[in-house]
Amino acid sequence: MAVTEYQERVYALLCQIPKGRVSSYACLSKALSSSPRAVGGALRRNPFAPEVPCHRIICADGSIGGFKGEPQDAPSGINQKEKLRLLKSEGVLFENGFLVERDRMWNDFKV
Repeated sequence: MAVTEYQERVYALLCQIPKGRVSSYACLSKALSSSPRAVGGALRRNPFAPEVPCHRIICADGSIGGFKGEPQDAPSGINQKEKLRLLKSEGVLFENGFLVERDRMWNDFKV
């Protein structure tokens, strides 16, 4: 699957987020001089998941955010459960839909 230059930039930065840490759409978009919506669009099309860890991107307020193109409030919730499972396997926990340990946030991107 062909990816755009922008998607390549997004995926390269995603790979900088260590296991057990998360970042936000806003933080990633700031590093790219872009917008959170553009980042979300690139994540939705990520053909390399989970090796390119799009599951490590959450909302700036600490909520889980969308996953696999579904918004976080999608009726089925299946994709959010998968995202929570992946993050939990890395030691990142959520309670009542929000990140438990704010020090898990990563924003040290090297562009």
